[in-house]
Amino acid sequence: MNGFEKRTQEKKNQVLEATFNLMNSDTGIEKLTMEEIAEQSNVGKTTIFKYFGSKENLIHEVFKYFLDKMGNTARGIMAENKPFEETLIAMSQTKIHYLDKIKKEFYLEMMDYFTRKGEDGLSMMMQEYAKESFNIMLDLFHRGRKEGKVDLKYSDEFLLIYFQALVEGISSPHIYGRIVPYTAQWTDMLIKGIAPSPPSSSAFK
Repeated sequence: MNGFEKRTQEKKNQVLEATFNLMNSDTGIEKLTMEEIAEQSNVGKTTIFKYFGSKENLIHEVFKYFLDKMGNTARGIMAENKPFEETLIAMSQTKIHYLDKIKKEFYLEMMDYFTRKGEDGLSMMMQEYAKESFNIMLDLFHRGRKEGKVDLKYSDEFLLIYFQALVEGISSPHIYGRIVPYTAQWTDMLIKGIAPSPPSSSAFK
């Protein structure tokens, strides 16, 4: 990527970040204007139209950009190849960080917006993201099995449901804001819950 392309991408990212922040605020999607986006991003409205074509396409790109950021963060954590516990803590902190950053109204309004527009791209993006997330978590649980930290009696399907249920549980606004300082402890309890049981003392008699 040359200097011009790099500057162009940086400007696009400014627009995407600014649009996301406005969509995730009281402004919402319907009230959002290109003038507000231009002012918030410090990028001219003409340039924004040149990059994204329309408000609808920009909103689509914002959602894709956000999912890509979450996916890249998770892939980066896995690539560090740290022990199972450290990796799970990092993944949990990332999930909580993003949950803390997004208002639930953002998701609801986004779903409603694309449903009314007949936009199938959102559904496809969500499916691809969910598929990749599941694969990443499966790789992590397989790593945990190899390290002897995850009991072999638990199936892949159960482990995914277990982790998803816990994460969705803490996604409630009145919970995730309070659990952030306890991410390591929360993960420790999760690990102990799926760890192999210690050998019974009677087995040595």
